[in-house]
Amino acid sequence: MASSINASTTAGVVTTADTSGVLNIQTAGTTAIAIDASQAVTFAGAVSLSGNQTITGNLTVNGNTTLGDASTDTILMTGAPSIGGAGLGMGMGFRNRIINGAMVIDQRNAGAAVTLSSDLYVVDRFTCRAMTSLTSTAQQSSTAPTGFSKSLLYTVGTGATAAAGDRNTITQAIEGFNTADLGWGAAGAATVTLSFWVRSSVTGTFGGALANGTLARSYPFTYTISVANTFEYKTITVAGDTSGTWATTNSAGIYVWFDMGCGATYLGTAGAWAGADYRGATGDTKLVATTGATFYITGVQLEKGSTATSFDYRDYGRELMLCQRYLPAYTLIAGQNIVAAGMAYNSTTCIIPISLPVSARVYPTGVTYTGTATNVQVVTGSTIINCTAFNFNSGSSNTTAALNMLVASITTGASVLLVTPVSTSGTFYFTGCEL
Repeated sequence: MASSINASTTAGVVTTADTSGVLNIQTAGTTAIAIDASQAVTFAGAVSLSGNQTITGNLTVNGNTTLGDASTDTILMTGAPSIGGAGLGMGMGFRNRIINGAMVIDQRNAGAAVTLSSDLYVVDRFTCRAMTSLTSTAQQSSTAPTGFSKSLLYTVGTGATAAAGDRNTITQAIEGFNTADLGWGAAGAATVTLSFWVRSSVTGTFGGALANGTLARSYPFTYTISVANTFEYKTITVAGDTSGTWATTNSAGIYVWFDMGCGATYLGTAGAWAGADYRGATGDTKLVATTGATFYITGVQLEKGSTATSFDYRDYGRELMLCQRYLPAYTLIAGQNIVAAGMAYNSTTCIIPISLPVSARVYPTGVTYTGTATNVQVVTGSTIINCTAFNFNSGSSNTTAALNMLVASITTGASVLLVTPVSTSGTFYFTGCEL
């Protein structure tokens, strides 16, 4: 039972009353708004709100919901809001499955150009390959569209015709844990949309592909660059693959390829899944054929659903942590600060375990250092000892990396502290964790 206020089509406003504490507001005898005794409100139909709105308490909305105009409105949510559904992929926490899609993290090269050959990491999580023009380079660039500060720049050296087996690409491998919910390889595979900003000195129909981790399934796609040297926004929607094997743990789940001019062996028909290793589309534009040609890309996003949404910006700290799952790093800042404690394994080797900033995808297998090893020091008691060199200790895990710091002489079994260099900083990069 409920009290009601009904806008009747024959009798005007009609009211009924009872003692239930429930109020229904009706039109033509149908309840549009129900208010229960606890003052919870249920709207039966569409709700349109204009102007600023303040909602206190819990708000539950079922069905399709539009919040504001993406180009002009700001939605402010406090507390711990939860928004899900297929339209937002995994919700607000990880809508974009691409890591470092805005190209802002460049741990290895700090913007320096990389001369390409086989797949080499340029900015974090993106590799570039050049087999046709071995004088080609790639690097992080500050040339970017509005809303972005960085892009990835691929520059062709001496242009040449790609041989059938040549692969010239920009690539990201997405970990299976981050794509498992797409359900690819079975009925009900989710649709995804790839979006990005691109600019090139060459116009035409360019290509790329999505592929599984074993490279046995692929989907070539095309997009058109219409105006030279101007950023353009592109979207490609792909129906999920119901065939093949798609990794769902820590190996490569999906490869995203952008074709810079692959040979015929790696090109297939656009717009269809194929049981082959394709990196681009038949007939697409060959950037590598043009000497000095440039190709910029940024804002790369792969998300669940058939509609491209605005770029999923994550704060710099979180993006760096996501990158360091694949390239753990530890920076030593000059000034003799204590880094870690260890022990002298023998008279010339100190073993120092270092906690990694995040859990690595797999155990690291090696280490590089951007500074000078002889500037790093260990301390035992009141004695400071300069290291002569270092190497990787195989006793590492995905949460701790161990270093063998080599010294001229030390007492076996002595407790030691690894301290930062006196004058110059440097960073240890623990390798072997990339896909």
